[in-house]
Amino acid sequence: MTVIRTAAAGLALLLAAACTAPTPPRSQASTAASTACASPQGAPGAETATTIDVIEQAYFCILGNYYSGATLDARSLLTAGFVALTQELNRNGRDVPEATMPALTGDRKADWTAFETVYRKITDQVPGLRDKLAVVTLEAIAASLGDNHARWAHDIKRPPDYYDGDGYGLGFQANVNGPQVDGNPGVAFPPLFVTAVQGGTAQAAGLRPGDLIESINGSAPFIDGKAGPAIAALYPEYPDARPVRLRLLRQATGRRWSVTLKPGLYPRDLAALQVVRSKLLEDSIAYVRLAGFAPDSANRVLKAISRLRTGRTLTGVVLDLRGNGGGSPVEATRLVSAFGHGKVTAYQCTVDGKCETSRTDDTVELLNLPLAVLTDRSCASACEHFSSAVKDLRIGQLVGTRTAGVISGPAQPYLLSNNTMLGFPVRHHLGPNHEVIDRIGVPPDHHVPLTPKDAAAGRDPALAKALTLLHK
Repeated sequence: MTVIRTAAAGLALLLAAACTAPTPPRSQASTAASTACASPQGAPGAETATTIDVIEQAYFCILGNYYSGATLDARSLLTAGFVALTQELNRNGRDVPEATMPALTGDRKADWTAFETVYRKITDQVPGLRDKLAVVTLEAIAASLGDNHARWAHDIKRPPDYYDGDGYGLGFQANVNGPQVDGNPGVAFPPLFVTAVQGGTAQAAGLRPGDLIESINGSAPFIDGKAGPAIAALYPEYPDARPVRLRLLRQATGRRWSVTLKPGLYPRDLAALQVVRSKLLEDSIAYVRLAGFAPDSANRVLKAISRLRTGRTLTGVVLDLRGNGGGSPVEATRLVSAFGHGKVTAYQCTVDGKCETSRTDDTVELLNLPLAVLTDRSCASACEHFSSAVKDLRIGQLVGTRTAGVISGPAQPYLLSNNTMLGFPVRHHLGPNHEVIDRIGVPPDHHVPLTPKDAAAGRDPALAKALTLLHK
């Protein structure tokens, strides 16, 4: 389901710590800068229209608080915003003579004034487009950071008849997922195939795990071995309801066929919605699947292991983090703490290299059990915080594939005056060995990818390898 894309990944967890904006660098004070960056206190009010004043707030909020804001060339923000503005004018057939980018000098306040002056001249001539132009401009400014944990959240809607736990989309997942498409498409490799059928039109059309996707709306999913834009159509978000046409191949039978899937709501398996699932495997090995680092998830994992341990001696733990889109770095650190004490699990650094350390919570009781962690390209953000700590600190072995590389830093939320939320990292994440993980990911100790044939046969080679390691 992609109603909530983890990419966005770190923005699912909005930290509540109060924070007000420092004065923008280079002594360029602004009224907007002093009021733009208050952290939300409680639930925001109803969303109101986006205006040029809201865009100004966001501009100075980014410059004053984003982790590289002190060294960021602000002209890149304004240029991206102006490109989006003119493109939207053209899409609506309403281009105007005044839509010419003003000369920018690098003086943040003066450049804003020049941008605002031209912006107002343009929007005054197309009042019917004013709201839409403001939205696309601010979206482009946020996107220009190129940061997988930076996002402007606005106009969030749910489908009619939505029920908690429902999915929206085509009803299946592929080996290239939504967060990869949004945040780090370079980590995706062919072939593209179905890994899980969850419901909806995919289930009705008879799709199965292992089915190869040869084309999407007539376009190849990979071009010269690189993920193409067509893959994004597999993960529509409400209210996008455009049908998607797929060309499929079932290798076991050689059947090729086409099917058109229409996005919509579908009920999901309640068991799949559980954050923590656990069971006892052969030779008294505890298996725990953690879907996300939600509040109290570390304690829930530890309680699950404790229950499996009752009345028997466990010989190891398999922690399955495949598909784990992240969440709280505090929970990630707390879970690491059950396997090692006195360690640094990550660093959170400013652009000038000043770092805060995340250390294990040594009040957490050690499990003293061998650990194998299953990872894949859907393990992102806090999941990568945990995985890199396991690898660097040598407290377990990673099995599967490299993680997503979607961990620029924990996102801090800021409330704008129209009751929308702007989120981005105020510090950049580094692993325990001071390594950059963002856009790179954490490599497994044992590379065991899932193949289409494995998916079709219901085999789990990564789990089988983890059990072999724990039996040694």
